[in-house]
Amino acid sequence: MQTQTTSTGPQPQATGRSLEHPRREAIHLEDVLHALSDPMRMRVVRTLAEESAELTCSVIDLPVSKSTSTHHFRVLRESGVIHQIYRGTAKMNALRREDLDALFPGLLDSVLAAAALQEGRLGGDRG
Repeated sequence: MQTQTTSTGPQPQATGRSLEHPRREAIHLEDVLHALSDPMRMRVVRTLAEESAELTCSVIDLPVSKSTSTHHFRVLRESGVIHQIYRGTAKMNALRREDLDALFPGLLDSVLAAAALQEGRLGGDRG
């Protein structure tokens, strides 16, 4: 997978060290769907979709170990679903909504709506 530190779409303003992210044109549907297939990663995406600002990893409460949480954030970043940047010692996260909407129109909104319906039907998140 080809990576660079920014994508062709607008990203949160870089004021700290950056991590490797796929360029917009290098994001693949299969990778995005894989990233969204895990309940913990969907929890992260749903939380980020509800917020207009960047969030630290620690704000997003996942009932898993720190190393497992780090793995989930890495999968989301490497698949092109989120953008991460360090600001001081905090790793900030933002949904790459503009990139995902440009590449796969309606996908993110459909998945988020389906997740909300499932939560209402089943009574809470899986996982």
